[in-house]
Amino acid sequence: MWGPAKIPEFAKALGRAKGEFNKAPQEFTAVATAETNAAPVKQVPFNTPQTPTIKTKDAILVETAQKLGIPTNGKIREQISEEISVKTKLLGDAHWRFVPVYCFSCVG
Repeated sequence: MWGPAKIPEFAKALGRAKGEFNKAPQEFTAVATAETNAAPVKQVPFNTPQTPTIKTKDAILVETAQKLGIPTNGKIREQISEEISVKTKLLGDAHWRFVPVYCFSCVG
């Protein structure tokens, strides 16, 4: 099983294994360096929000009014809501399908 003929084969296999072991850190460093140089990291300021902002009820109301062409300057929420209601009734269902509808009693 183990004879003088197997010793050179064993030594050769041991040398290859040692070579692979020594080469691994160099390959890791080369790959890490290549990836670092290939893809620059995007710098994001610390205080930049990473989540989308949530719109307030008033912002949604104003946005809906603007989409319908209703001026909002100097008006209170109830006036804008009433004008949106009137305008949508005048426009009918065909046009209103393309404008988002917001129920403020439903929005939390």
